[in-house]
Amino acid sequence: MDHTRTARPGWLEVVTGSMFSGKSEELIRRLRRAQIARQRVQIFKPAIDDRFGDAHITSHSEMSIPSDNVSSAKELLEHVLPDTQVVGIDEGQFFDAALPAVCNTLADQGRRVIVAGLDQDYLGKPFEPMPQLLAIAEYITKTLAICMVCGDPANHTQRLVASKERVLVGAGDSYEARCRHCWDPTLGQ
Repeated sequence: MDHTRTARPGWLEVVTGSMFSGKSEELIRRLRRAQIARQRVQIFKPAIDDRFGDAHITSHSEMSIPSDNVSSAKELLEHVLPDTQVVGIDEGQFFDAALPAVCNTLADQGRRVIVAGLDQDYLGKPFEPMPQLLAIAEYITKTLAICMVCGDPANHTQRLVASKERVLVGAGDSYEARCRHCWDPTLGQ
């Protein structure tokens, strides 16, 4: 067995939780710190997420950082430059099933990979490919929001509009954070 290692060991960090829990803020914070450290950073988001514009990752609290839009995990891998040290990926749940393999490839190349995304859909079911990313990550941060009904810690995303589509890109007008007791998965159906 070959135990040859790269000069820089890479790893995978996942920031996950419900909507409005600060995932994108945490991703942006980590990426800005890497930039301050003069590391070469590239940032990606899925082309489907056009809520706040095409060329930036923007949190609900209006923190923002420039990013590139990609349509697939394979396209993301193709756009990573040879000298990139840190790869940031927002809205991981909107990527295809190849994202975990792409993240492993990047980490195996010696890169720090940071992915933010929802761990559950509006029905409370695991939101692929996030569970697979959580299984292979070296570091996991679970963020909690504040329940919009009672103020308790919120782990669920409540859909407020009627739709059976699993992917319905929206913000405060379509979703809100809810705790275990106030969340109603039948509300958005």
